[in-house]
Parts: sequence; C-alpha cells; structure tokens
Amino acid sequence: MRSDLLGLSRRAALIAGLACLAFPAMAQEASKKIRIGVIGSGNIGGTIGSLWVKDGHEVMFSSRHPETLKALIEALGSKAKAGTPEEAIAFGDAVLVAVPYKAYPELSTSYAAALKGKVVLDAGNATKARDGELYDEVQANGIGATSEKYFPGARLVRAFNAANYKVFAKEGANGGADRAGGRMAIPIAGDDASALKVAEGLVHDAGFDSVVVGGLKDASKFAMGSPGFGHEKTAPELRKTLGLTP
Repeated sequence: MRSDLLGLSRRAALIAGLACLAFPAMAQEASKKIRIGVIGSGNIGGTIGSLWVKDGHEVMFSSRHPETLKALIEALGSKAKAGTPEEAIAFGDAVLVAVPYKAYPELSTSYAAALKGKVVLDAGNATKARDGELYDEVQANGIGATSEKYFPGARLVRAFNAANYKVFAKEGANGGADRAGGRMAIPIAGDDASALKVAEGLVHDAGFDSVVVGGLKDASKFAMGSPGFGHEKTAPELRKTLGLTP
C-alpha cells in the first residue's frame, strides 16, 4: 500500500476511534435512565410512574403498606418495585410526590430531611373542600412557595399538576406517539436549573413535551383554578396560552 494512503487510512481510523469514544457516551447520557421513587401510588403517582417504567426507568412505588401494591408491581414487571416511603426516597435519583395536598405538613415532618438535596417533582394540588386551611395558605402565598415551605432544601419542580390522571394515561400512552397533532405539553416550574433539566427529561420520557413556565413563584400560573390549568395542548399552543415567548 502506498505510504500516503496508509497515512490517510491511519488518520481515518484514529478519527473513527475518537468518534466511537465520544458519541456513544453522549448518546448514552441523552438516553440515561434513572431510578425514581414515587410517594403516593394512587391515580397520579401510579399513572406517571407506570409511564416511566414502560420507558425503561426503574421505579419504586411506595406505601406504608407496600404489600398493597403487589398487583401494580406484577403488572409492570421487573423494573417496578414496592417499598415504604423511606425506601422510595433512598432509592430514587428523583422523587415524585403525588399525595393529597392536605398531607404535606405530615409528609414534611416525616420526610423533609430525607428529601433535602433530592430532585422532587411536586404533583400536588390544593382544593378548598379537601385541604381547608392549607388551601388558604396556598391562596395567600402561592402554591410554589407553600410546597417549598414543606420541603425545604429539596430541589423542587412543580410538574404533572395541570390535568387529570386519566388525561395523562391516555395522552402519554406509547410515548405520546399516537396523539394527533403532536405530544401534549406539561407545564413545569422550579428555581433549580439542573432540577428543571431532570424534570424536562422525565416529562419527555413519560410521553409529553415540557414547557418551563418559570420559577416556583410562577407555578400559580398553572395551578388548579388558574387560566393555565386543564389544557390538553401542544407545547407551542400552551406557550401561547400562558403568554410565554415561543
């Protein structure tokens, strides 16, 4: 083989080798699956957690009585696990909180310390009939600030609050690929930029597109009862509704 061709071949091989080192690593990072703990495995927690399992994440659903989750775990397969809330928090690289809002003070007393430093997706909503004084606190201070009060030190992101669980189950099925017109958008809000990135990835993996509305103070824009609540729109449509820059 001519020396100039041999040199070219070696250079090509070197470039190809470097590409193999770089690109798979980047691709792996982009599609990385994480471990997720779910506190509250009812309608919202069970639905969103199941969508994550189907996408390939390991998810620990939790209950004070984990044995009651047996049917859910068996239906989802080996990537789904059951545990106590303490175990789910320790298990998860991120944690979804999906319990009635009236439970937040008790949840804070029991688990706030364990949630410090964790990415926490806060799916709770406050209603007057169910939550009483806590609803009044939300109305006075905003739901983002109120959740932050009960989970101090957590890397909090408001997410999966703005629609009914039946909507999530239908629109997130098959990774959102079956939805005419494009994926449904999920509004999210948080003050921690890296936690928002994690939340955006998890929203995507559940079968939706995320729309970052702003910081926690902006979570009121899509809280229950607000003009931003209850939409089944694509990301461009939701941004327009919320008055956000395209």
